[in-house]
Amino acid sequence: MTAPTAPSLAITFLYYRDLKTAEAFYAETLGLPLVIDQGWAKIFRLAEGAHIGLVDESRGMNNWQAEKCVQLCLRVEDVDAWYAWARAEALADLSEMFQNDEIGIRAFVFSDPEGYQIEVQTPTRQGA
Repeated sequence: MTAPTAPSLAITFLYYRDLKTAEAFYAETLGLPLVIDQGWAKIFRLAEGAHIGLVDESRGMNNWQAEKCVQLCLRVEDVDAWYAWARAEALADLSEMFQNDEIGIRAFVFSDPEGYQIEVQTPTRQGA
């Protein structure tokens, strides 16, 4: 038997108590395009083929959890420009810029409106 065809896109779903606030953050603050609006699920494009889905936890397959075990990571070309923007926006839980030589990145983190951590990073070496 041959393998099925490859996925056409990938969506990671996160669950929210206040979907409107989360939607505004990803659309207005982060400037991500809403590509699929299913009413109680909002799907935003992160990059080619990669998407994040915001789900009203009262309607989705999983429930909102206070303790988050998921981190959204955005790899960018100019982490310094993103950091300057994040500071100007006074994003919640904004860290200092840090470098992790073991995995070869420079990065910072902040939190979305319901506590999911978002990391913005750039590689410091080829292949990292």
